[in-house]
Amino acid sequence: MRVEFDRDTCIGMFQCVAEYDAFERDEDAGKAVLVGGEEAGDGIVSLEVSESDELDAKFAARTCPVDAIRILDDEDEQLVP
Repeated sequence: MRVEFDRDTCIGMFQCVAEYDAFERDEDAGKAVLVGGEEAGDGIVSLEVSESDELDAKFAARTCPVDAIRILDDEDEQLVP
């Protein structure tokens, strides 16, 4: 499972930061940061999620008010609408 984060879409509500510790605040930019993620192009950052963090990652995606976070399985199917 992996997280895809669209930093361009992020509006800096930081709800993801409260749910999943892979996200941190970037106060200067007014957006969240997916720590340890790799650039996937077009402002998308991707990060593999450990089994122990799967629930937190899903909560982060569900709380994002602008749907800047997607959770994908190994076949690239979206898990959290």
